[in-house]
Amino acid sequence: MVNNQSILITGGTGSFGKKFVATVFKQYKPKDVIVYSRDELKQFEMRDLFPTEKFPIKYFIGDVRDKERLYRVAYGMDFIVHAAALKQVPTAEFNPFEAVKTNIHGAQNVIEAALENDVKKVVALSTDKACNPINLYGATKLASDKMFAAANHWQGSHHTTFAVVRYGNVVGSRGSVVPFFLKKKEEGVLPITDERMTRFNITLKEGVNFVLNCLGKMWGGELFVPKIPSYRIMDVAQAIAPECKCKIIGIRPGEKLHEEMISTEEWLRTQNWQNYLITSERHTDKLWSYSSESSLLDDDEIHDFLQSSGVIK
Repeated sequence: MVNNQSILITGGTGSFGKKFVATVFKQYKPKDVIVYSRDELKQFEMRDLFPTEKFPIKYFIGDVRDKERLYRVAYGMDFIVHAAALKQVPTAEFNPFEAVKTNIHGAQNVIEAALENDVKKVVALSTDKACNPINLYGATKLASDKMFAAANHWQGSHHTTFAVVRYGNVVGSRGSVVPFFLKKKEEGVLPITDERMTRFNITLKEGVNFVLNCLGKMWGGELFVPKIPSYRIMDVAQAIAPECKCKIIGIRPGEKLHEEMISTEEWLRTQNWQNYLITSERHTDKLWSYSSESSLLDDDEIHDFLQSSGVIK
């Protein structure tokens, strides 16, 4: 599907970007891959894994806020995977316009760069926090999702199609709860925001493969949502460090007790497939929501999941 194609990935040195690049080179033979990100140190480190002498890969320093730079980098690309974002909830709450500039203005720059360069397909990564958002990060990603969906109507003489992939927390990714608990395990006390809290969870490998599958399936305007398990935060704490005490510290600014990926309102425009959901213009009479309360793993399943993900032994 991406054989002999040129791919640009924004935020390409993040957890998703590195796994995406590794998967593409393992499973396909792309014409070339461009990694676009702000951090020169991360690009330097990534070059050790994927040197330009051995792989058809190029590294470009740049920010999605920089429209002109993004236009030049997108020239000649067949696909864009947009993974760049400010995604830490507390950071966005206390630096609101910085999140707006990256997650909303940056999204518009990606859209315009793709259209002007006649990129074939663009997939933008979203988050469960964009569904009925109560924090600024979720609100900016909801705006971004709407922009990418609407961009399919802006094409004019261009032929670019846009779609969005929405999923929950990536196990083991930077800033997520599992590495945080593993670090705090050494101190003997795990901070818990609220013992009732639940979260969706997906492995990095599953997330990358889902994006690649959606890149092949998309026809433009879809919101793809994988059917993935969820867990109670307290159960994860018990699986990682049963010997540690748990200290309730209270919900942080902008946090929910439970996350949603498909709301009741969105479900009216959602098609239910075997392993994933797609929002569309088709309506249904069934009222339902896809919440992290609805697909909880039990204790053994959580332990098996964390083991298979490689985050615990």
